[in-house]
Amino acid sequence: MVTVSPQKSDASPSWVYALQLPRDPLAPRVARVTLRAVLGGHGMADVADAAELLASELVTNAYRHSGGAATLRLRALGGGRLRISVWDADPHIPPPFDKRHGVLGPVPAEADGGRGLFLVCHYADAWGGHPLGDDLFGTSGKLLWCEVGPPTAAAPMCVSG
Repeated sequence: MVTVSPQKSDASPSWVYALQLPRDPLAPRVARVTLRAVLGGHGMADVADAAELLASELVTNAYRHSGGAATLRLRALGGGRLRISVWDADPHIPPPFDKRHGVLGPVPAEADGGRGLFLVCHYADAWGGHPLGDDLFGTSGKLLWCEVGPPTAAAPMCVSG
């Protein structure tokens, strides 16, 4: 079952949406449609194209490399900026999000995969990832995130952590 839950704090003009995604090949499409609706509703259509690409790639990565569900989280940061986070149950953090491999290079044309995180690093203003340790509820895995701002934002900056 897919759910959307807005969370708004009175102390901050920002907003947060969390979307629970089952392990389903339709998850990236559901994420894209939901993201478009959220950004349109909040007047952030100017970042929708880039945000849709980034969210789709992160959710696809979670679907392909994790054995379970994923969670997409959208958070307004102010100034027209958006943070996109995807949690999944696989603890492996792929390069370059693992901080050891730097920026990804080109992928051979005949390769079946490997382009998604390259696109995230190229189109996001900032990105990173970190492992999630076991907690009282048995939650573990990783969180990969990226940020995107209006087209007039500063040049892309790749940040790990």
